Amino acid sequence: MKNLDSTGLKRLHREWRRRTETDVALLLDSVQTPYNVGAILRTAAAYRVSHLWLAGATAAPTHSKTAKTALGTGRYLTWTTTETVEEAVDKLTKSGYGLVGVELADDAVPLNEVEFPNRTCLALGHEDRGLSAMVLEACDTVAFIPQLGKVGSLNVAAAAAIALYEAHRRLW
Repeated sequence: MKNLDSTGLKRLHREWRRRTETDVALLLDSVQTPYNVGAILRTAAAYRVSHLWLAGATAAPTHSKTAKTALGTGRYLTWTTTETVEEAVDKLTKSGYGLVGVELADDAVPLNEVEFPNRTCLALGHEDRGLSAMVLEACDTVAFIPQLGKVGSLNVAAAAAIALYEAHRRLW
């Protein structure tokens, strides 16, 4: 076994793109730290996120710290910036997405048990406060990421990466 060269990587990724017909989007509900948004953008580009809604106080993709962390991957993404989460939720539901919140909340189900709609929008919230009450109320399902260690929560960018992978894995 050996590491793939650039041609091998292109072939591998092309094969997975052909096998994948999932439609997964993201709603960022006041994710304020530019480095977190940049890391989420990079992961979103890797998982071919169909659209991002950047709501409330979410750091802009054009912010220098966001762009530095995203490493130019923003050019592979489309996004809509809204001043309020209500506007973002209205737009994504009108676009036919089911909303799955990723949050440590009462009655949340383990992420591995979620039945993802064919068109799924994953909602992630503020680094400290999580999803706003409005978004929690609008979610079709709220899921948590089971954790085994003594740390009680994940960084929002790490949670986004896990949730994006699991949504695609389950829809494959």
